[in-house]
Amino acid sequence: MKRSNRLVLLIGVFLAVVAFVGIAVILGNGGTSGGNAQPSAVTKLPTVIAVQDIPLGSVIKAEMVKTEDRDVQTQRKAGAFANPELIIGQTTRRPITAGAQLEAADFTDTGVILQLNVPPTKLAMAIQVDQVSGVGTLIKTGDYVDMIVGITGDKFPVVTLDQTTKSITVVAGLNSTSVKLLLSGMQVLGTLLPPPPAAAQGAAPAPGPSGGPSTTLTGGQEMVIVAVDAQQDGSISLALRSPVDFVDASGAPIIPIPPITKGITLKQLVDLYGVIQPRLVEAILPAQ
Repeated sequence: MKRSNRLVLLIGVFLAVVAFVGIAVILGNGGTSGGNAQPSAVTKLPTVIAVQDIPLGSVIKAEMVKTEDRDVQTQRKAGAFANPELIIGQTTRRPITAGAQLEAADFTDTGVILQLNVPPTKLAMAIQVDQVSGVGTLIKTGDYVDMIVGITGDKFPVVTLDQTTKSITVVAGLNSTSVKLLLSGMQVLGTLLPPPPAAAQGAAPAPGPSGGPSTTLTGGQEMVIVAVDAQQDGSISLALRSPVDFVDASGAPIIPIPPITKGITLKQLVDLYGVIQPRLVEAILPAQ
């Protein structure tokens, strides 16, 4: 091989070695710097904010809230929602002011009353209900309920007058109970639930039809505090109303027109709807 060719070959090998060393150095520095780099700490997170005052018992709509980034250390509540889709359609269990961050406590009714806010001109009335008269004790703070009162037969008994002795006898076996929708659209200001019974050690709830826990009729009771104009008496039951009935299209609270009802008695059921009565009794009321 000629001397000139050997020189060219040596120079090529030398340049290749230099290029390889340079690439190795560059890659080595890049890998070291990337390995030592620490992820930057999160300082802000998206936060759901109320854009208007949201009354107690309102159903959250998209236009009621917005999302803003808030500083985690100084501005954002620990339990604030980051995604508005998590609360759209949920019912508020306490009033929310404009600009407030929405959190889980706004949608939770613990059954413990720490503060009771009575609306102006209203009275707070406590009603004790059970699983039958209180919609399974599922009534929550902020819900709307109707009051159904039942006047039992002992209040207005059906009597008969003995024409010979002029004595008055209460007719037995005839139910003279009268039922009436008394008040409509009362808002629940708070609820009180007894502490849950201690579960037996190792006991598990009975599975329902779908494999989940079943609802148990335990006769449990609930104290429901409602806003009313005046206190009532009688055998009272509560019927749960939809919150949509009490807000307009923009979510502002409204007072609906209460339905007109005259109640119904056993006699009306017999006369108007053909309900079969046990036996026919002629009741003569004494002159007042």
